[in-house]
Amino acid sequence: MSQSTMKFASPLHSFLDVSFFQELARLKLDVLKLQSQEVPLWASLDLKHIPKAINSAPITIDKQSFDTDNVLPKLNNEQLRIEGTITNFNTFEQFKELDKQNFLEEKARKLQNKDINKVVEFHIISFADLKKYKFFYWVCIPCFEPKNLQITVGGPAKITDYTKFQEWFALHPTQWVCLFNGEKDELNEYSVASAKSAKTLIVRDSSNIMGTPSALAKNFLSKFVEDRGIDERDINVNVLFIRCNSTSFGVKVTLSHDDKKDTSLKANGWEKNLQGKLIPKVIDLSDLIDPLKVVDQAVDLNLKLMKWRLVPDINLDIIKESKVLLLGSGTLGCYVARTLMAWGVRKITLVDNGTVSYSNPVRQPLFEYNDYGKPKSEAAAAALKRIFPLMDVSGVQLNVSMIGHPIANEEREELEYEKLKELIRTHDAIFLLMDSRETRWFPTVMGNVEGKIVINAALGFDSYLVMRHGNYSGNNEEERLGCYFCNDVMVPTDSLTDRTLDEMCTVTRPGVALMAASQAVELFVSILQHKSKNDAGIHETSILGELPHQVRGFLNNFTTLKLKMPAYKHCSACSPAIIEACKENGWSFLKEALNNADYIEQLSGLEDIKKEIENIDDGVFEWMDEDEGEELIQ
Repeated sequence: MSQSTMKFASPLHSFLDVSFFQELARLKLDVLKLQSQEVPLWASLDLKHIPKAINSAPITIDKQSFDTDNVLPKLNNEQLRIEGTITNFNTFEQFKELDKQNFLEEKARKLQNKDINKVVEFHIISFADLKKYKFFYWVCIPCFEPKNLQITVGGPAKITDYTKFQEWFALHPTQWVCLFNGEKDELNEYSVASAKSAKTLIVRDSSNIMGTPSALAKNFLSKFVEDRGIDERDINVNVLFIRCNSTSFGVKVTLSHDDKKDTSLKANGWEKNLQGKLIPKVIDLSDLIDPLKVVDQAVDLNLKLMKWRLVPDINLDIIKESKVLLLGSGTLGCYVARTLMAWGVRKITLVDNGTVSYSNPVRQPLFEYNDYGKPKSEAAAAALKRIFPLMDVSGVQLNVSMIGHPIANEEREELEYEKLKELIRTHDAIFLLMDSRETRWFPTVMGNVEGKIVINAALGFDSYLVMRHGNYSGNNEEERLGCYFCNDVMVPTDSLTDRTLDEMCTVTRPGVALMAASQAVELFVSILQHKSKNDAGIHETSILGELPHQVRGFLNNFTTLKLKMPAYKHCSACSPAIIEACKENGWSFLKEALNNADYIEQLSGLEDIKKEIENIDDGVFEWMDEDEGEELIQ
């Protein structure tokens, strides 16, 4: 019978699941970063369920493919484990400029040096455009043969029953090739020694085309010729191609080579696209998966890119997991909330007792014209949810008890006290962003009672203050940082009654709020990066830099000052006596503080300080009276 050149079908057909690209995106951002080395993979090859629309068995590559220690699925005659790699490039230009043929030939040469049962691999090159969520990729299954080798086919092999070969492969799931001894009617595992005299080669086949083997057969036949190790020019062998269905077949094959010293290879294996062209494929995940999942990863993109070069050791998880309470949902509250979102904070609770007015939207970016009359905290929370639907955000309409304002409705104010107490207890950090001093007093006390990070931001017309409050622990009082009220020698009083319009509105240069809000959040994030958190001293640094106690900015001369103020032992908000009384008495403490104007002065010791100052003043006046008539300055 005349000889004809053997034809081959495509080796395998890759199927890359969406989960694979999602995991690749995570791996690129969190682990690989700027590295572009090969990453090991594995894939599941299904030899039994081959769709009619494709010509070869599918290999499935998904999220689990990155877990190379995973032994699933169970290896059997239907599903095999295939080893592979992926090389993800940092730029699209690198992906395009790669010498694809050289890449393929290099992989083929490495396979040629392996055992015959390990010459099936897959390799992926890719570029992940994580801003647009597009992935460019190309899969290759290297198939090789010596350039001087000719593979020709004669007649069919005289085999009628392929069942025992199928059964043997079922018992040996890691084997692609075995040998058949016709005289003894037995199957043996492939070995180089037995290959030298073998007359029948049994090959597991992944093709779906009748009478045409997979191109992987090139690898097996090339290794077989190499393993024969003899000088015969033509090697005649029966080759049986075993499939899981009834289309197995056998042929008589002649392997002819001119010069065994010529070791150069012919290699192919890059997959064609759906149009049958040898070009890379592209997948746009934004069209294929839940948009919320895309957004969930996309919002952290810029933050994770910080870890690539600029701040590799930054702890983004501690920021993301922080629960933040914003007391005040006005100009400062809106800008602080947006900046916290940009840093990846996912849990924000906004508190306010006001409603949106017509003058608010132009200065407070979470509101718009249609929000007029709505509760500020709820409208701001809804806006944050629209910006990023996966935010865990809520708005609470609540009056915060103000020192200097006696109780008008005890039952209601006690409920509001309990609500605020619970909010502070269940959050990690509190931002004080209200528009009056007396509103900040009780949250300052409670923040210290609960040991929370408290960040205070306040505005003047062309100035601002950002500070962190020190935490009371009973120890190292000399080193403790002060709070917003530590400079005061008087207890805060009612500053809201009988105010003119310009006093009722927050009249500031519009840019001041943005500056204060951004620095408040940046200070908070820097604190989180220090191992001691808010207990870190002002001379210590985190990976983001310094941890100042106070930052005061002045727009009239565009200067910024970093200041330190120690905790004042008679402070009306954070002195030990105040903190311990609040811990012990709770609502009774607050009720007395609101109704009795002298209670906090007496408890903190400020009353005694005032008397000492008055006595000093009296002494000065007496001394001046005694020296009346004499010139003090010559």
